[in-house]
Amino acid sequence: MTGRQEGRPRSFYVLATIFALFVVFLYGPVATILALSFQGPTGGLTFPVNGVSLHWFERLWSGGGVVDIGSAFRRSFGLGLVVMVLTVVISVSAGLAFRKKFRGATALFYVAIASLIVPSIVVSLGIALEFRILDDLLGQAATALGLTPPRNSIGLFTSGLGAHLSWTLPFGLLIMFAVFNRLDKSYEEAARDLGATPWQSFRFVILPMIAPFLIGISLFGFTLSWDEIARSSQTMGSTNTLPLELAALTTTVTTPEIYALGTSVTAVSFLVIFGTLGLFVLMQRRRAARGLAGA
Repeated sequence: MTGRQEGRPRSFYVLATIFALFVVFLYGPVATILALSFQGPTGGLTFPVNGVSLHWFERLWSGGGVVDIGSAFRRSFGLGLVVMVLTVVISVSAGLAFRKKFRGATALFYVAIASLIVPSIVVSLGIALEFRILDDLLGQAATALGLTPPRNSIGLFTSGLGAHLSWTLPFGLLIMFAVFNRLDKSYEEAARDLGATPWQSFRFVILPMIAPFLIGISLFGFTLSWDEIARSSQTMGSTNTLPLELAALTTTVTTPEIYALGTSVTAVSFLVIFGTLGLFVLMQRRRAARGLAGA
């Protein structure tokens, strides 16, 4: 005898509706921009879509548009890679350091993550002011010594890099602190007992265990830098990153070219995310294959 199957409660449908509306709210703008970016040459900024083509992408990437997309793309991509590497290296180093108790560790921790609660535009203004003061001091010192004053140090890989690290590092630090607090030290102790050096213990024991989290930090570092506007607004000097170019175009461009640029920026973000996840899956399969071969 089978029991009577009960239907779902009304609350399920209410929550499902709320979730569906949230998904539409979250991804609806992306889908709209994606659709409007593939319009024909007579396309406009609103629906209905006038034809389907790659016209606006061709115009954008051929240099026929109002922005040099190639230069802006290279600047943002290069900065994102540097920020990603530095975020991973500094986060891992800090995580290892905080495993040792030292005086002032708590205060240093709060200072390291303080930039998360400070408005981004304020951080950007502060960093730009700091570099301007530094330029003035260096200029005065060079003049006193009879040397040529240095050039303006505000730029992509100086103040801009510092501004982006002030945004990405707190996330990396929080992740690594959580990881190392849960890491069992007995594995390292066993490696030391077997004669491993500190470097060998880190490379062959710790690094494989924290590798998935390093991939997450890498994604955080690149995507946060790639999409950052507020902390870039005052710190890039005469150069613009891709998000800054996109923000500037919102007040001047009246064609779907701006949608094509938005779609390109989003595509790169997704490409990096899924590419990194694919690399992680490949590493996991290779590790499993080596384990089976060793067995």
